[in-house]
Amino acid sequence: MTSGSRPPRLEASRGRRLGYPAAAAVFAIGMAGTTLPTPLYGLYRQELGFSELMVTVIFASYAVGVIATLLLVGNHSDVVGRRPVLWCALAMAAASAVCFLNEGGLPLLFAGRLFSGFSAGLLSGAGTVTVLELARPEQKSRAGFAATAANMGGLGCGPLLAGFLAQYAPDPLTLPFLVHLGLVAVACVVVLLLPETVRQPRLRARPRPQGLYVPAQVRGVFTPSAVAAFAGFSLLGLFTAVAPSFVSQTLDIHNLAVTGLVVFSVFLASTAGQSLTGRMPVSTALPLGCLVLVVGLLLVGASLWVETLPLLVVGGMCGGLGQGLAFRAGLSAVGDAAPSAHRAATISSFFVVAYTGISLPVVGVGALTMWVGLDTAGLTFTACVTVLAAGAGLYLYLRHPAAAEDAP
Repeated sequence: MTSGSRPPRLEASRGRRLGYPAAAAVFAIGMAGTTLPTPLYGLYRQELGFSELMVTVIFASYAVGVIATLLLVGNHSDVVGRRPVLWCALAMAAASAVCFLNEGGLPLLFAGRLFSGFSAGLLSGAGTVTVLELARPEQKSRAGFAATAANMGGLGCGPLLAGFLAQYAPDPLTLPFLVHLGLVAVACVVVLLLPETVRQPRLRARPRPQGLYVPAQVRGVFTPSAVAAFAGFSLLGLFTAVAPSFVSQTLDIHNLAVTGLVVFSVFLASTAGQSLTGRMPVSTALPLGCLVLVVGLLLVGASLWVETLPLLVVGGMCGGLGQGLAFRAGLSAVGDAAPSAHRAATISSFFVVAYTGISLPVVGVGALTMWVGLDTAGLTFTACVTVLAAGAGLYLYLRHPAAAEDAP
């Protein structure tokens, strides 16, 4: 062994040992930018004078960006490598922040949300796979938790950061995005230091969209997992798009830090739920997660009925706990069952179903608000998603216990 050959191997080993927590941090920073505007929509409404329906449409434009990216280039990191895709995702996050910094009307709000969607779409597949692949075999369980926690934790930290900065610091519509731009710059440097996990990446390869792609050997695990993800992400959509309006308009609470904390609590509970998933088999975690989600949705509906903040927070945390249980169990099962050559594409398809759940029902709530008001629309939404989550849990319990047990 020559002295010239040792440093690269030592560097690769060190990079791999430290790589997956660093990759998770990059993932979390990128995802935080996608929810950064959540507590600020009320300020934009005052400035631009748009309706609650427009808030949900602006929010849904983000999901459109996510789904389009997943469908068109969800498998691209399997070909060009993980790092180029991560850099592209961070560039989209920076473009989103620039749009919000220069906001002068609805067009730039929509553009900012679309760029956020593009960023999240790239991160959902490439970020998750990068975290998993940088872990050693004995770290696999912790890396799986790190990936899903970075996703949900990042989404929760966005409104928490923006809410506190907007409430207690100057320039509420400027400073949150400047801070995030600084974090994105740090994340770009971290990506430079991460080892590439794709063998022989082809940087000049053109994207080959394959739409929703689920290998045949994964479908028995994918279908029940995706149904549970759809129901859980519907709850997350309610809190990120509609809960801030409910807090300010119905409960007459105008502290943006409180709004950020309410939304953050749901994602914190989701992260806690994910931490519990590794202690039980997937066949238990999936239906149990749906059951806990149903309880949370019932509590959220009760909070809308009696108009009380504590019950809303308890319901959101209970629902988030259930969502986290089902989400990590489903994502781990799908990721482990997918062949390595198609892992990013399969995980991207999983996120397409999830982000459909976070967008379509929320737009329906916004439209319904125009006719029956925010409270009734929220109650209708909760009833529909409760039925969906209960049906998914029952289906998982009765029809697919074997498929879930067979997942690694």
